[in-house]
Amino acid sequence: MQKVVVTGGAGFIGSNMVDRLIAEGKEVTILDNFSTGKRENCNPKANVRVVDLSTDNLEPYLDGVDVVFHFAALARVQPSIEDPMTFNKHNVDSTLRLLMACHKKGVKRVVYSASSSAYGNTDVLPTPETTATNPLSPYGLQKLVGEQYCKMFSEVYGLDTVSLRYFNVYGERMLLEGAYCL
Repeated sequence: MQKVVVTGGAGFIGSNMVDRLIAEGKEVTILDNFSTGKRENCNPKANVRVVDLSTDNLEPYLDGVDVVFHFAALARVQPSIEDPMTFNKHNVDSTLRLLMACHKKGVKRVVYSASSSAYGNTDVLPTPETTATNPLSPYGLQKLVGEQYCKMFSEVYGLDTVSLRYFNVYGERMLLEGAYCL
């Protein structure tokens, strides 16, 4: 059985991925500090661990893991402008710490949850991946730095990574607050 770790698995996107992975027969462990995620979002068939990616030792949670889906982050543009240091700790430092632990433990692949915020404002719609990046907030820059760390870990350490830039994700369990909600 394939072993999978989902960081931020108690959040909106992460919890939906956990449900899908469990439906596919994967053994899933959720790593979440519950700063924004909710316990009621956690699939009861998942192993749930309260972990802070920015401070805790991550290696014990990665023994025998095949794939890590990295959704954990502090999201939202305006709060990142108000407190860029805290956002950097949870968005950049945590990603680097996770990538190092994955490399050390021999994880086969990391799928990174990036953001369309890396593009900033663009007139090109739909926006192709080849569009130049121009982040306009600490959050956008931090998510772009995470992508660059993933790319570098692939090239330097041979860790297979992929980054997915999401645009306006919505659905079951989404937060109903913030700039995009009325």
